[in-house]
Amino acid sequence: MRRKRTSTFLFAGALAALWGSAMAAEPQTADGLEPYQMMRSLQFVQDTVVMGDHSAAEMQRFMLSALDKRLRTINPAAFDDPRNVDAALIYAMSGGNPATLEFLVAKDVSGHFDTRVVDALRKYLNGKGMLASHSFAKMVPEYRNQRIGPYLALVAGNVAVAKSPKDAMGFYDWARLMAPGTIVEEAALRRSVAIAVEANLPDKALSYARQYARRFVFSPYASQFADLFVRLVVDHFGTIHEEDVDGTLEVMNDDRSREIYLRIARQATIAGKSDLARFAAARAAERGKDLPARDDSLARLFGGVAQLPGGKALDAAKILADIPDAALSPEDRALRAAAQRVAEEVLRPPVAESFGQDDADTVKNDISGETVSAVSGDGKAGTAASASPSGKAGAPKLDPDFQTYVDRGHSTLNAIDDLLKEEK
Repeated sequence: MRRKRTSTFLFAGALAALWGSAMAAEPQTADGLEPYQMMRSLQFVQDTVVMGDHSAAEMQRFMLSALDKRLRTINPAAFDDPRNVDAALIYAMSGGNPATLEFLVAKDVSGHFDTRVVDALRKYLNGKGMLASHSFAKMVPEYRNQRIGPYLALVAGNVAVAKSPKDAMGFYDWARLMAPGTIVEEAALRRSVAIAVEANLPDKALSYARQYARRFVFSPYASQFADLFVRLVVDHFGTIHEEDVDGTLEVMNDDRSREIYLRIARQATIAGKSDLARFAAARAAERGKDLPARDDSLARLFGGVAQLPGGKALDAAKILADIPDAALSPEDRALRAAAQRVAEEVLRPPVAESFGQDDADTVKNDISGETVSAVSGDGKAGTAASASPSGKAGAPKLDPDFQTYVDRGHSTLNAIDDLLKEEK
């Protein structure tokens, strides 16, 4: 993988050198690089970035800038070639300067640019894509087999997601089908996971997640996927099983899979899902055992906290006490402190006073103040009942506000009794 990334970077560097020399020598002649040639190089670099070669990200920015300059300075006759027209449109949909597309359309006296596409993109790039949703829906089938087809499908999905998540996923599926292994597929797949998670479609979300994990786990946008996957697992554990989580993360290297397992363990601990927390903590420890700089403090923390609901407070307390503060973030230290407090309360031995609250085998009723036998049928119960038939004689005086509340309750019960008598 490292050799592949190095060769990609060298190739991208060679492309940059070629671009610079060609544009410096003859920026506006037929011998210079055509926009479609520059776009192909840009697409190659973008695809290598999402496949894991992050060193090419800077080259991507350089190429976007160079292509922008080329589009603004090239002879308008170059757009007689439809490949250059497509390059300009793809540039606008790939993070390019929207003003450049407006500049080219304003100079297009020959009608090279499809005004429907330009108008729809103008609305989308100005944050008013919903106004063009119908136009995108009609253009996607029309341009399906064209160079701009995958990009239009991706944009159509972005526009449709607010109104119809189902339609958006359909557009994203088409984008992935038309441009496999590209930045278009990565974006479409990642956004499909997000839609399925938001729409509470765990089966679809899991299917998309498995595909993303196998194809784009080294993408610089994979952290967004990780957030979505953690949320999916924690929210739908039970529908999603342990083997589903393992099956998705098994293709990742130990470092990345361990990180996601730890995040699942943490969120499950906070959500009170102790079974999931124990499972994820154990998997994190297992995937991290061969790492050179292994630190299993977090796995032990979440695993220890997850022991508490299972009645293993003593084991949990020992585990938590052995974790050094330096290995935990402030948030995780706070979580440990809360768990330790719970464990201490569970393990605290009862004090002698708790066994001697009443020396006459009786307990007080907190509301009425009456004393009733701790054993049903005891003679003392009869004595207490006869000595205070109304529940007031000998009873301690209650707080005035609380007495008002009790009296109001009695009045309500009496009124209900009267109504029941009338019904009879």
